[in-house]
Amino acid sequence: MDQRVGLFVLLAVGLLCLTLAPVSRAEDLVEDSLGDDMDVEDELDLGMAGDEDEELEGDMQDEAPSAPKTPPVPKVTYKAPEPVGEHYIAESFDRGTLDGWVVSSAKKEGADEDIAKYDGKWSVEEMKDSKLPGDKGLVLKSRAKHHAISAQLLRPFPFDSKPLIIQYEVNFQSGIDCGGAYVKLLTQTPELDLDQFVDKTPYTIMFGPDKCGEDYKLHFIFRHKNPKTGEFEEKHAKKPDADLRTYFTDKKTHLYTLVVNPDNTFEVLVDQTVVNSGSLLTDMTPPVNPPSEIEDPDDQKPEDWDERPKIQDPAAAKPEDWDEDAPAQVPDEDAVKPDGWLDDELEYTGDPDAVKPEDWDEDMDGEWEAPQVPNPACETAPGCGAWKRPMIDNPNYKGKWKSPMIDNPNYQGVWKPRKIPNPAFFEDLQPFKMTPFSAVGLELWSMTSEIFFDNFFITDDRNTAERWATDGWGLKKAAEGAAEPGLATQMLNAAEERPWLWVVYVLTVALPLVLIIVFCCTGKRSSGSAQGQLSLTSLQEDLKEAVHPNRSAPSGLKKSPATPAAEYKKTDEAQPDVKEGEEEEEEEEEEKAEEAKKSSTG
Repeated sequence: MDQRVGLFVLLAVGLLCLTLAPVSRAEDLVEDSLGDDMDVEDELDLGMAGDEDEELEGDMQDEAPSAPKTPPVPKVTYKAPEPVGEHYIAESFDRGTLDGWVVSSAKKEGADEDIAKYDGKWSVEEMKDSKLPGDKGLVLKSRAKHHAISAQLLRPFPFDSKPLIIQYEVNFQSGIDCGGAYVKLLTQTPELDLDQFVDKTPYTIMFGPDKCGEDYKLHFIFRHKNPKTGEFEEKHAKKPDADLRTYFTDKKTHLYTLVVNPDNTFEVLVDQTVVNSGSLLTDMTPPVNPPSEIEDPDDQKPEDWDERPKIQDPAAAKPEDWDEDAPAQVPDEDAVKPDGWLDDELEYTGDPDAVKPEDWDEDMDGEWEAPQVPNPACETAPGCGAWKRPMIDNPNYKGKWKSPMIDNPNYQGVWKPRKIPNPAFFEDLQPFKMTPFSAVGLELWSMTSEIFFDNFFITDDRNTAERWATDGWGLKKAAEGAAEPGLATQMLNAAEERPWLWVVYVLTVALPLVLIIVFCCTGKRSSGSAQGQLSLTSLQEDLKEAVHPNRSAPSGLKKSPATPAAEYKKTDEAQPDVKEGEEEEEEEEEEKAEEAKKSSTG
């Protein structure tokens, strides 16, 4: 029993550890995120520590030891990231201004006049619940309005032999109902005017989170130029397999990164973890390259084309004895009316206790009738009213006759238009070589305000991007992690979001405790006492053998084996006194020894 309880407790502890692993992971990441470039204040005066320890040693000798105090949570001091290496834009907004950014003053075509203007407000400020004083970002301040803001790059991105890496941070401070937080890389054209930035402004890539209802998206779209027609077509990456919901609902800052490589592969990362990847050639919809053949739009199906795989047998005839008019069910002629059936009684009758209401007007309401109630006479009878034979399936029923189906000898298959060479066919084996872009912008509509953007960075070197991420987002993540609540609070918060966790908590914590208490606090003393006596008797015998190792039992006598304690079974019946039994055995042995001695001397 104790082994089974122990195994159950170990299993419960293991399950609890698996449950709490994701919760405690955030605390572990805090230490990992604190790099050499982060300034951390422990708020402990290390210079005074030595003197204070000496004074405390004297006091500790006279006073009782006190419980150790939890050290204060380290405070992460903010330091604005500095770009190191080649880059095309590096914007942290820590200057506190929108210098270099242009707010659009255009109107959106086709929208109602009252919402057509891009008049949504932008602000540079800290997050509402900032863990890093001094860390500012770009905040979308208006709800139910069009927003558009953009900035020129230091130089256009050429899409030559180096990868494109774009990353930025988003925090949905107030959650998100319906709206986006994606960026657009605006195509380099002579007509590009940031003051007139609208939804139809040409872009090369659109990337970032978007949500409406319960549809959580992470866009990667690029506009591909048809080399034959010069027209642009949007190519959408496949949907990520990962669950994106947390990034929209946890009100934490997340780092979104897009990497597009010269070998036509791409990666989409959130918080430096890949959530989507693939090839521009095979994982975009619609495909970059059209099919080499298409169906002839002028081809038409011939009028005599037969697509029927089966037809009715024209040679079949209805049998002469086939009765199409026979009913599906007929009365059961073998049925007999039950004895006691009350033919003259109605199943329902007027309530004899009912009284016509005083305000009943027969001219207006008609003749009053008592409400119908079950007939009391029918309660004990098998039935009331006219008896009818029950209906049964008609054994002669066949239904309407139909000729059997046979294979169509003229079947020609499903008709399809013939294939012809695709006049618009082309083959672009280097879709990475996209149209250069020269600006980055946010063109958004959102039903939620207070969307926080920060640390926009575009480069062609992955190490440079990772360094910028560590100095910016890594610092922010460390601060948010340091401010995380304790493990118990995290467990409660997790259970609020996922109520099924309460079942796990009960199974892994409460139930093992109850089993331990029941096991430790219950049981029969009598059985325990008996086992103790058995063990003591066995110990005494072992001691005797140790003291007199050469003493042998009298001849003709055999030592009775002691009953093992493990063989003693608990029952509800009265158990024999083990000690008395041992004494009786010893007396019998002594008597036998005396008799043997007398017989030998006699």
